[in-house]
Amino acid sequence: MENKQDAEKIPLDKNPAEKIPIEKFSTDKLPIEKFTRESGTAGGIAEGRTEGREGPRTEGRGHRTGRGEGRGRDRDSTEKEFIEKLVKLNRTAKVVKGGRRFSFSALTVIGDRKGNVGYGFGKANDVSEAIRKSIEKAKRKMIPLPVKNGTIPHEIIGVFKASRVLLKPACSGTGIIAGGPVRAIMEAGGVTDVLSKSIGAANQYNVVKATFDCIHKMMDARVVAKNRGKPLKELWG
Repeated sequence: MENKQDAEKIPLDKNPAEKIPIEKFSTDKLPIEKFTRESGTAGGIAEGRTEGREGPRTEGRGHRTGRGEGRGRDRDSTEKEFIEKLVKLNRTAKVVKGGRRFSFSALTVIGDRKGNVGYGFGKANDVSEAIRKSIEKAKRKMIPLPVKNGTIPHEIIGVFKASRVLLKPACSGTGIIAGGPVRAIMEAGGVTDVLSKSIGAANQYNVVKATFDCIHKMMDARVVAKNRGKPLKELWG
């Protein structure tokens, strides 16, 4: 009964929250000094963070990228010293109890385009490893290739087993008239004009060795001039 009497005393058309003045909920009268940087509140910390972001923070990152770029340039300079030509890549399979095992062999020719060439043969269970081995062997077997005005000094024939290779000098503008292994060797050695003919067996391994037999037989102008007791200009004509 008492609860019913209390409910009758409160008028239904009025809201109790309307009696509270609106001025108590406004933020216009709050002091601005509380949000300054000097007071050390959240506002000041936020300002400090934004100022720190605007500062030159990227100097350290730029310095690190600069070091990486320098190392990349060094690698590029060392890699560009030699030109690498993959002449032959062969895959062999061995049948075992569990299946087949594959192995790879690579024949590679390298040169510096300044009269030095070499070839290598590598074997491995992976393609990249076989190529790497062949390149390392080629670097250890480099020999000089005599070059005169972009061509070879004289005509020569090289022989290895059933393969024979004929090389002839050519005038400027002729280009490298060769195919397969002979072209790769001439390009790596820096020869721009030459005539060639492969006679006999076309096995790429034998053709490469026959071409290097030509290079071994070539006469160097400096050695010939020294043996004859003549100046180099007179010998070259």
